[in-house]
Amino acid sequence: MGTQVSEVMSQWLNTAPQWILNLPKGLSEFCYKIFKCFIFDDRYMLFVKGLGNTLVITFFALLIGIALGVLVSLVRVTWDKNGLEMRRGPGKFFLWLANFLCKIYLTIIRGTPVVVQILIYYFIIMTSSDKLTTAIVAFGVNSGAYVAEIMRSGIMSIDIGQNEAGRSLGFGYVATMRFIILPQAFKNVLPALANEFIVLLKETAVAGYIGLADLAYAGSIVGGNTYEYLVPLVFGVALVYLILVMFFTWLVGKLERRLRASER
Repeated sequence: MGTQVSEVMSQWLNTAPQWILNLPKGLSEFCYKIFKCFIFDDRYMLFVKGLGNTLVITFFALLIGIALGVLVSLVRVTWDKNGLEMRRGPGKFFLWLANFLCKIYLTIIRGTPVVVQILIYYFIIMTSSDKLTTAIVAFGVNSGAYVAEIMRSGIMSIDIGQNEAGRSLGFGYVATMRFIILPQAFKNVLPALANEFIVLLKETAVAGYIGLADLAYAGSIVGGNTYEYLVPLVFGVALVYLILVMFFTWLVGKLERRLRASER
């Protein structure tokens, strides 16, 4: 460790501009910590790679979450609206069974911490898969439970007259859902789905529990190598997450304003 410290200090003294070395002691030491945590040995590449993994996990997990959430919400809504009125038979039984399984899925996923879920996937369910795929699936399944409730609330908020209008036009239940109900429901819940994306982005910080080199994991690795945790965790991890969240929050706000404008 002592050899590395002297190597870092030697490279710092040889490469740092003189005006930085002449700064007050506190500022000069801060610049040295920035150099040690980000520039020396190209350690900034750990954060670049970690940020890339974080965004990949978030994007693909959200796609899985939306697909799974829409499917679960349709099963739940179909049973709630039509289950009791259906005649006894295989169709009603399979719909009841699907609704029952969806309830179990929602209860388990929403009732257990996401960090426990990703550990179960990594050590038990997906032992032969790579870490990135495991994280995408784990976060996708977790997100699907919350997307399902968001979509279910959106579908239930559509006036029942819309469903009756579809039937009067000759559409069946599936066609009415596809062409009339779901487009309106998606428009109503789009801001909530965008906020789910932001929440999912922050939740991926626990991917390091399975050794995946995400953004938070990069900060802990650099902190362990340099014995300097404040700079990598605050400026390399927390600040980047904050900037990303602020950017996507701005996009969500812009999206909400455009949706309100389109309703006028």
